[in-house]
Amino acid sequence: MTEFYFVRHGKTFANQQGVKQGTINSEITYLSDIGKQQAHHLHNHFDISFADKIYASPLQRTLDTADYLNAGVDLPIEKDERLLEISYGKWDGQSNAELMKTYPEVFDDELKDLLPSYAVLADGETFEHVTSRVSEFMEEIAHKNPNGKFVVVSHGFTVKAAMIVALKQQNDPMSVIEPDNTSVTKIRLKNNQYYVDYFNRLY
Repeated sequence: MTEFYFVRHGKTFANQQGVKQGTINSEITYLSDIGKQQAHHLHNHFDISFADKIYASPLQRTLDTADYLNAGVDLPIEKDERLLEISYGKWDGQSNAELMKTYPEVFDDELKDLLPSYAVLADGETFEHVTSRVSEFMEEIAHKNPNGKFVVVSHGFTVKAAMIVALKQQNDPMSVIEPDNTSVTKIRLKNNQYYVDYFNRLY
């Protein structure tokens, strides 16, 4: 069985300013001081020496996060474009609040985040395309390394896409493990829409 440990990069200046980053790779999307502290904290609490390799999105914020995790471990790091963040097209670099105000019909009221229908308005990448490339990545790596263990440093939507890929097996109850003792799982339900905030989190 191939194991993937998906990690979202640390906080960036754009995150703090409420700006859609997409595939932008400039100083505004680099790790902020808070993001560097987060990555350092994760390094101190998540020992990755068990892994065979790190795969990372080629954007600076993910590479820097991978470097923090890898300090003193020195695993090989390989960049893979299939792990890139979703490209929001014309909306890359735009304010979330302004977009929500201008295009409320393509935002989820609960999550304050984009619905799949945004792509036509923004000339952006579709949710399906991101899910497809993440699925392709995982299947290829698993095929080549049937017993491998990999840390995958990527982006918010990309990690979400990996969850979507996994949960497409929801008709198979064995695709979801039994949670650990004293773990916490948070699920919300509103207007027949479920939201999984986290699963099997240990404190």
